[in-house]
Amino acid sequence: MAVPARTCGASWPGPVRTAHPWPGRGPRPFPDPRGPASGPARPLLLLLPPLLLLPLLTAPGASAYSFPQQHTMQYWARRLEQEIDGVMRIFGGVQQLREIYKDNRNLFEVQENEPQKLVEKVAGDIESLLDRKVQALKRLADAAENFQKAHRWQDNIKEEDIMYYDAKADAELDDPEGEDLERGTKTSTLRLDFMEDPNFKNKVNYSYTAVQIPTDIYKGSTVILNELNWTEALENVFIENRRQDPTLLWQVFGSATGVTRYYPATPWRAPKKIDLYDVRRRPWYIQGASSPKDMVIIVDVSGSVSGLTLKLMKTSVCEMLDTLSDDDYVNVASFNEKAQPVSCFTHLVQANVRNKKVFKEAVQGMVAKGTTGYKAGFEYAFDQLQNSNITRANCNKMIMMFTDGGEDRVQDVFEKYNWPNRTVRVFTFSVGQHNYDVTPLQWMACTNKGYYFEIPSIGAIRINTQEYLDVLGRPMVLAGKEAKQVQWTNVYEDALGLGLVVTGTLPVFNLTQDGPGEKKNQLILGVMGIDVALNDIKRLTPNYTLGANGYVFAIDLNGYVLLHPNLKPQTTNFREPVTLDFLDAELEDENKEEIRRSMIDGNKGHKQIRTLVKSLDERYIDEVIRNYTWVPIRSTNYSLGLVLPPYSTFYLQANLSDQILQVKYFEFLLPSSFESEGHVFIAPREYCKDLNASDNNTEFLKNFIELMEKVTPDSKQCNNFLLHNLILDTGITQQLVERVWRDQDLNTYSLLAVFAATDGGITRVFPNKAAEDWTENPEPFHASFYRRSLDNHGYVFKPPHQDSLLRPLELENDTVGVLVSTAVELSLGRRTLRPAVVGVKLDLEAWAEKFKVLASNRTHQDQPQKCGPSSHCEMDCEVNNEDLLCVLIDDGGFLVLSNQNHQWDQVGRFFSEVDANLMLALYNNSFYTRKESYDYQAACAPQPPGNLGAAPRGVFVPTIADFLNLAWWTSAAAWSLFQQLLYGLIYHSWFQADPAEAEGSPETRESSCVMKQTQYYFGSVNASYNAIIDCGNCSRLFHAQRLTNTNLLFVVAEKPLCSQCEAGRLLQKETHCPADGPEQCELVQRPRYRRGPHICFDYNATEDTSDCGRGASFPPSLGVLVSLQLLLLLGLPPRPQPQIHSFAASRRL
Repeated sequence: MAVPARTCGASWPGPVRTAHPWPGRGPRPFPDPRGPASGPARPLLLLLPPLLLLPLLTAPGASAYSFPQQHTMQYWARRLEQEIDGVMRIFGGVQQLREIYKDNRNLFEVQENEPQKLVEKVAGDIESLLDRKVQALKRLADAAENFQKAHRWQDNIKEEDIMYYDAKADAELDDPEGEDLERGTKTSTLRLDFMEDPNFKNKVNYSYTAVQIPTDIYKGSTVILNELNWTEALENVFIENRRQDPTLLWQVFGSATGVTRYYPATPWRAPKKIDLYDVRRRPWYIQGASSPKDMVIIVDVSGSVSGLTLKLMKTSVCEMLDTLSDDDYVNVASFNEKAQPVSCFTHLVQANVRNKKVFKEAVQGMVAKGTTGYKAGFEYAFDQLQNSNITRANCNKMIMMFTDGGEDRVQDVFEKYNWPNRTVRVFTFSVGQHNYDVTPLQWMACTNKGYYFEIPSIGAIRINTQEYLDVLGRPMVLAGKEAKQVQWTNVYEDALGLGLVVTGTLPVFNLTQDGPGEKKNQLILGVMGIDVALNDIKRLTPNYTLGANGYVFAIDLNGYVLLHPNLKPQTTNFREPVTLDFLDAELEDENKEEIRRSMIDGNKGHKQIRTLVKSLDERYIDEVIRNYTWVPIRSTNYSLGLVLPPYSTFYLQANLSDQILQVKYFEFLLPSSFESEGHVFIAPREYCKDLNASDNNTEFLKNFIELMEKVTPDSKQCNNFLLHNLILDTGITQQLVERVWRDQDLNTYSLLAVFAATDGGITRVFPNKAAEDWTENPEPFHASFYRRSLDNHGYVFKPPHQDSLLRPLELENDTVGVLVSTAVELSLGRRTLRPAVVGVKLDLEAWAEKFKVLASNRTHQDQPQKCGPSSHCEMDCEVNNEDLLCVLIDDGGFLVLSNQNHQWDQVGRFFSEVDANLMLALYNNSFYTRKESYDYQAACAPQPPGNLGAAPRGVFVPTIADFLNLAWWTSAAAWSLFQQLLYGLIYHSWFQADPAEAEGSPETRESSCVMKQTQYYFGSVNASYNAIIDCGNCSRLFHAQRLTNTNLLFVVAEKPLCSQCEAGRLLQKETHCPADGPEQCELVQRPRYRRGPHICFDYNATEDTSDCGRGASFPPSLGVLVSLQLLLLLGLPPRPQPQIHSFAASRRL
C-alpha cells in the first residue's frame, strides 16, 4: 500500500521515454579533477583536459525555464552512463579476463550440475546417514526393554547401593552457596576424568554414561533408585553402538520418571539460575512419547478462585502449554457461568512457539468472578474439538480442566458429546488447598479415559502437568511393534552444547506383565534418542560447485527448514525448537507455496520461477530466476530441495597436472609478491584436514602456506577440487594484473582500487596498499557485492555502510570508496557460466566533484558562467548547487553521490533520511517498490523489568491484614506460601536473583524476537520522468531517470524552500515488532499447509482405564502450620519427600 503523500497526480510535462542512445562508444572517462597526485583532496581544476572535451557534444538549447528541461537531464544521464562504462571498460578488465580464461582453456574442464541427479544423490546420502542412527536406536530400545523386564524391583534399595556419574554433581560441588541437602556425603557419585572432543564440542568420557535428574525430583526415592539400577546396563550397549558407528553423537535414554542417562559422559551445563531441565519436556521426548494431540484447556475463573489459587492456575496452564509440540493443536478458554477464549484465537491453533506465547500472555489477564459453571466450560471444549472445518492434529483429543473444585458432574454433557465411544479424554486438575469434595473431579476423569491430578502448591505444577503423557502413551504401548517407528524431530538446540541438531526417537515400552492375571503393562518406560548435528548433514551437500547463489535446503512435514542457508538463529533457547518456515526463510510467493506443498506431500518436482531474493546484507532486493528441484528423503519426514540460478548450471574444475605450473601460481599467494601483483585474500575454506582455521585472513593465509610447504595439492588429506581451483584462480587473476592493472594510473581516474573475486576463493585487490581499507568478506560466496553482481546485469554500485563513514572534512589522509562491480560471463561453446566478478573502488570525494561536472552545462574549457535573471539559461548541478539538488541513488534507495558537499557524510544512508519528501515522491511515482518481511531469528536486548524491588520472584506476599486475620493462617494461601518458602530454603536460587546471571549470562543479555524488515527495489518505471511534488508554496519540481546498465537512479530536484511539506517518512531500518511479527490472530485464520505424522495411536480396545488418579485432599491444620513456621524460624527445613504421584506404583516390577 502506498504511503499517503501530497504529490501531483499528473506528471510535468509528462512521462517521456529516454531519447535516442548517445551515438558512438562515448568519450574517454574524465580523469581525476584533483590530478594524479595522492593525498588530501584538492580543488577541482578549472581547465579540463582537451582530450576529454572533444567528444562532448553541445548541450541542447536553453529554454526560458530555470529548472532544467527533460532532454537536458537525459543528456546529463547519458554522460554519466558513458563515464561509468568507460572507466569499467578500461579498468574492470571484463573482456580481458574472458580472454585470459580462454587462453588457459587447457587448465580446466567445464562440469555440469544436473539438478535431478544431484538432489537424488544427496537425499540418498542423508538417508544412509540417518539409517545408521536408526539401527543404533533399535538396538538400544530393544536392549532397554529387555533389561527392564529382567530387573527385579527392590523396595529397600538405598542411595549408597547405586554407583553412577551424576552429571550435575561437579557443578553443585563448585557452588559456593550449595548446601546439597539431598545428597549427604555423595557416596554414590563417581568422579571421572574427561578429555576434549571436537566432535562433541565438549569434554567427554567414553567409558561411562552420565545421569541427569531434574531438580524437583528427589534422587533418593525408591522409584528413581530402581530406575538408575536397571538403566546402568545400557552403558555397554551405548559403547558397542559407538564401536560400530564412530560418528554417533549423543545417545540418550529419557525415562518417564524424569531420569536422563546419556553417553558419552560429560558434566552437565548447569545455568547460573536453577536448572529446570526435565527430559520429559524436551521436543524430542514429547514427539516420541505420544501421538499428536488436539487439546482444549478450560480454566475455572469463578469467584472462589482467587489470590494464590488463580496464580497457580495461570502457572499450570503455561506449564501445560510447554508440553505441546508443533504437531499438536490447542486452545485455552476460561469459564464461570459462560465460557470464552482467553485470547483472540477462536478455534484450535497449532501449538507453535508464537501461538503459545499469545496464550501465555492472555492467561495472565484472567480475572476471577461469578459462579462455577462446568457445563459451559465442557460444552465449549467439546464444540472446539468437533469443529472439522479447521486444520488440526486429528489424533488424540483431550480436555484439560483446572478448577478449585465443585459438585456438578455434568454427566448430561458427557452423554451428549462423548459417550459411549469416549473419543475425548478428560483430565481434571484440582488446584490449591481447599475443603471441596474432589470425588466429582475424579469421576469426570475416570469415566472419560483420563486422569485426576492435584496441584496443591507451586512445587507440584511441573510434574503433574506433564504426567498425562503416560496416559496418552497407553495405546502406543498396547500396539506393540506397530508403534515402534522411528520419528525424526525438527531442528532444536542441543542442551549439551552440540549446536543445532535433529533427533531420531523411538519409544521404549514396559514388557512386564502387570498383576496376577498376566495383564499386559500399559506404561511407556521412556524414549530413546540419538542426535544428528546439522553440520554433519550439511557435509553431505555440495559446497562450492553450486556457485555463490546455489544451495540445498530441506523441510519437514510442518514446512520448517532443516537445512537452509538462511537458517541462522541469532539466539537459541534449548527449551524451544528452532521453527523457521520455508516461506519465512525466503521471500514468500505463490510459486514457493506450491513448491512447499509438493515437498510436504512427499512428491518429486522441478520448477523454474522468477522470484525475489534478499541480499546477504539484507539491504537490497533482487528479482531473479531460480530453478527448484526436490525429492523426498525416504524413511524420514523430510524432503530435500536444490536451488540453482541458470548461470550455475556449469562450473569450472581446474586440472593442474603440471606441477611446475602449480608452483609458479602458488608463488603469487606469497606475501612477497603482493607489492607488485596486488594483495590476495583467500576464502577460509576447508582445503585440508590439518589446516588451522582463523578469523584473521592474514593468519589463515600464513597457516595455508605453511601447510602447502608440507603437502601437495594432490594430497589425500586435502580437497583436491578446492585446492586446484584456488591455485588456478591465483594464476588467472595475476595475469589480469599483468595485462590490465599494472600499467594504469588509478589516481588519474579517481580510483582507490581495482579488484577481482572468483568462485575458486580468490579476491585480489590492487594496489597492495588498498587492502588496508578492504572490508569485504574474504569468502566471495559470503560477500554481498559478489552475489549481487552475479544476479544483476551491468554495473552494481555499493556505497559504504553509513556506520563506517566519516565526514569528508575529517578524512585527512584516509579516503572513502564506493564499490562498482560486474560479473564476468564466460561462454565456452554452448555453455555459459559466471566464474568471477571484477570491479573498481571509486574515490568518493573526487567522483562527487566529477558528478557535478558531468551533470552540468559545460561544453568547453572555460569556467562556466552562473545563470542570471537575464541569461535565460538552465540551472545545472555544478553552478547552481545552492538551488538544485542532484543525486545518484542505488536500487535499494541508498545515497551514492550528491552535488551537495554537506551530504557526502550521508552517502550510504537510506535516502529518506536525507530527503524524506523527495524519497516519498519517488516511491509514490513507482520508481521504487517496497517489500516487507519478518525476521523470526533475531535477537533483542531484554526488556527492563517493571518491578525493581528485591522481593522473591513468583511468590505470593500476604498483606498486614492477612497476618492479623486468623482465618488466613488456616487458609490455602498460608499453606501454599509455607510450601514455597520451604522450597526457597532448599533451592536458594528460586528466591534470589543471581547478580552474576544478570551481568554475564547470554540468556539475560538478549532473547529471541521478531524484527520487521523493509527493503526497497526498483519499480516498473523505466522512463525518464518529470513530476512536481505538490505542496502549495513549498512545491518542488523533480526529474528522475534510471541509468542504463547500472543499478542507479539519477534524480534532479529543486531544493526544498520550506519544511511544511514534510509528510510521512519511509523507513528502511529494521524495527522490533513488540507483537512478535504479523498479527497472530490474523495469521491463524489462514494457516499454512502442513501434514502431521503418518501414524496415530489414540485408541486400543484392550486399554485399562481403571488407573485414573486418586486424591487425598485434606484441610491444613493450625498445628501443622505452626510447626512449619517454627521450622522456618529455626532454619531447619525438612528433608524433601519424593514427588511421585500414583503412577509410581505402576512402575514397580
